[in-house]
Amino acid sequence: MDNAFFSQTLLALLGGLPLTLNLTLLALIGGALLAVCFNLLRLTRLGHYPVRFYIWLFRGTPLLIQIFMIYYGLGSFELVRDSVLWPVLREPYWCGLIALILNDAAYTSEILRGGLNAVSPQSIEAAKVSGMSSRKIFTRITLPIAVRQALPAWSNEVISMLKATSLVSTISLMEMTGIADAIVSSTFRALEVFLTAAVIYLILSLIVSRLLTLLEHRLSPYQFGAR
Repeated sequence: MDNAFFSQTLLALLGGLPLTLNLTLLALIGGALLAVCFNLLRLTRLGHYPVRFYIWLFRGTPLLIQIFMIYYGLGSFELVRDSVLWPVLREPYWCGLIALILNDAAYTSEILRGGLNAVSPQSIEAAKVSGMSSRKIFTRITLPIAVRQALPAWSNEVISMLKATSLVSTISLMEMTGIADAIVSSTFRALEVFLTAAVIYLILSLIVSRLLTLLEHRLSPYQFGAR
């Protein structure tokens, strides 16, 4: 491999790293907030089936198609083009971010549901006996325990979302994969460019995995201290 070309490619790809991290972080935050709302709606009679349908739809269709549907599909409706949302929905960044958030919310909702199901009834009963309100029980007992139980599975979703941001390059966003594709188009050196991009994604995934493992150890020192 040409060392000079490798250095130039690496620097160029790192120029797209802030956008990659920006999309990943905001998608995870937005998806987590929606996931909490969805699980609350699941407790109601009216919200249960719409939420199940939403999760089935977004988990059952490719993220790439979801991005295309939001970016290209919504603009085909005159009602959307004439609405106050059009300045947002015509921008590739916002369309890509919205698609990532909606997709992440479907997966995170199921992950959080598994964590909520792992909360023991005894914990809830003890909180009720101590005089806690339903809101306090959820925010102080149920949700923290559920998050801890869901953390290992959510770690995989974080890494998946980090890699999924590469798909927004298909709607002209110049994150790392978009920059890599542009370099390949001008140099025709696909192997070196995409290999460099793959190494960056591997390093990022390793860092994220390690940080989440440390967080898991921090939240459950009694489990890992015995090992």
